[in-house]
Amino acid sequence: MTRAIQLLCLIALSANNAAAPGETVVLLHGLGRDAGAMSFIGRELRRAGFEVIALDYPSRSLPPDALIALLRYQVIQCCRYKARVHFVGHSLGGLLLRGLLARKPVQHLGRVVLLGTPNQGSELADLLERPAWRWARRLAGPTATRLGTAGDSFPKRLPPPEYELGIIAGDHSLNPFGSWLLPGPDDGVVSVASTRLPGMRDFLVAPSGHGLMRYSRYISNAVIHFLRHGRFPARETPR
Repeated sequence: MTRAIQLLCLIALSANNAAAPGETVVLLHGLGRDAGAMSFIGRELRRAGFEVIALDYPSRSLPPDALIALLRYQVIQCCRYKARVHFVGHSLGGLLLRGLLARKPVQHLGRVVLLGTPNQGSELADLLERPAWRWARRLAGPTATRLGTAGDSFPKRLPPPEYELGIIAGDHSLNPFGSWLLPGPDDGVVSVASTRLPGMRDFLVAPSGHGLMRYSRYISNAVIHFLRHGRFPARETPR
């Protein structure tokens, strides 16, 4: 089965992915973005019948714990009385989402999908420790400097998931410099290996770059399928 056929199958499956009444999806964007960065996925989720709430946070201004506290307040305010709340996070948004859910901000937690999230730390963030990259540290902000692969980094300190978790990684890169630094298949920013996490319910590698994941109908339909069924759609068996 070619990837083109896979895409057509996922589009067809979306017709059977209608959400149950009262299901809400909270979206978290990545580093240096805002809530509008998740607008395509949000639109596809609304078409599938979900209520969608895209949260905003100052990703370059505050350290991780402060960002999680801010997001926790927003989630409690928006979703305290929702019947069922799912979450989707892209990149850094996925890490903050894991920290947020460890504090149990909602009672009726549904399923969770992470897109291109460096769960094992970012090899690119390791570069920020070098003196020559001082300018990049200032630009990226206090949270980005804590996303490396060291054992005491923010990703490595997050607890394992206690919820149904699906992870999507990209393996198409438009960033040759990033791919040169990253081990194995990657999306130009995050390696496929770094996205994996013990305890995940399902895992999907998609033909997408890091930023383009937010605009992929293939990925949007896979997200919808996981939120409805707790697994990604059937795909070809690797040879």
